Amino acid sequence: MSTAMTGSTLSLTILSDNNAAECCTAEHGFAMLVDTGSCVILFDTGKEDVLLPNATSLGVDLTSVELLVLSHGHYDHTGGICDLLSLAPEASVYLHPAALQNRYSIRQGTAKTTSMPENAVTLLSSLPESRMNFIEQPRVLPCGVGITGPVPRQTDFEDVGGPFYLDTEGAMPDPIKDDLSLWFDTRDGLVILAGCCHSGIVNTLHYVTELTGSSRIAALIGGFHLSTASPERLSRTVEELNAFDIGRIIPCHCTGENAALYFRHNLHCPVESGYAGMKLEFPL
Repeated sequence: MSTAMTGSTLSLTILSDNNAAECCTAEHGFAMLVDTGSCVILFDTGKEDVLLPNATSLGVDLTSVELLVLSHGHYDHTGGICDLLSLAPEASVYLHPAALQNRYSIRQGTAKTTSMPENAVTLLSSLPESRMNFIEQPRVLPCGVGITGPVPRQTDFEDVGGPFYLDTEGAMPDPIKDDLSLWFDTRDGLVILAGCCHSGIVNTLHYVTELTGSSRIAALIGGFHLSTASPERLSRTVEELNAFDIGRIIPCHCTGENAALYFRHNLHCPVESGYAGMKLEFPL
C-alpha cells in the first residue's frame, strides 16, 4: 500500500506536546499539522486550549485543514476538536468508531474519565455521514496519507500502557482498539506518525512495514506510551527497534522522559525529543 507522491515536501509541525518551544505553551497532549503539498491534515487536537494559540504563535493557518485524523479517543488528543472544526467547518474526519465510546483509567480504586469531551462527541455525531469516515481497515487516501486502522497486537511484551477500562468498576479492560497511526512514503523512506501507540510501537512498525512492503523508515515520530514501561519492556523495545532500518526517532507526549533517555543511550539511530513548535520536512 503505497502513499508515494513525488515532487513536493512533507511538512510537519507539532502544535501540542508535553514540551514546548519558548513561543508555545506545553500541555499533556498531542497534535501535529501535516502538509503534503496536496492537502493539509491535523493529526489529533491536543488536550485543552493550546491548539489555537500555539498555531497562531507559529503562523499556522488552521482554516486550511482539510482532514482531521484522530489517533484514538482519549481526551488529551481530542480536546481541540471543537476549536478546529469552528475554523475548518468543512474538514472531513477520520477515526475508528470506538474513539467515541466512554472510557476510564482507574488508579488506587478511583476512576477518572479518559473519554473524548462530550461537546466534541456531540459535534462529531452531528456531522453529515459524508464527512465522518470510520477507519476499521488500513486505508490510503488520495492525498498520500496511509492510515493503519487497528493494529494487530503480536508482541508478548507490549500492552496498552496503563490501567484503562470501559467501565468505572474495572471489570472491562479497554483494549483501545481505536488506536491508529499514519504513514507517508518519502524519498528518504517511510515517515510514521503515532499519537499514543497504545497498540505498541513495535507492533505498529511491523504492521506498517508489512502493509507497505518498505523496510526503510526515515523517521518515527510521536507518542509511544512508555512512561510507565517496565525495564524489561524498554529493553525489548530497544532490541526490536534496533532490528529496523530507522533514520531517526522523535519521541513525544506520553513516551516519558525515562524512556526517551533510555532510547538515546541504547538505540542505534539518533533520538531527539519532540516539542510543540518543532518543524520537520521530508522530500516526497
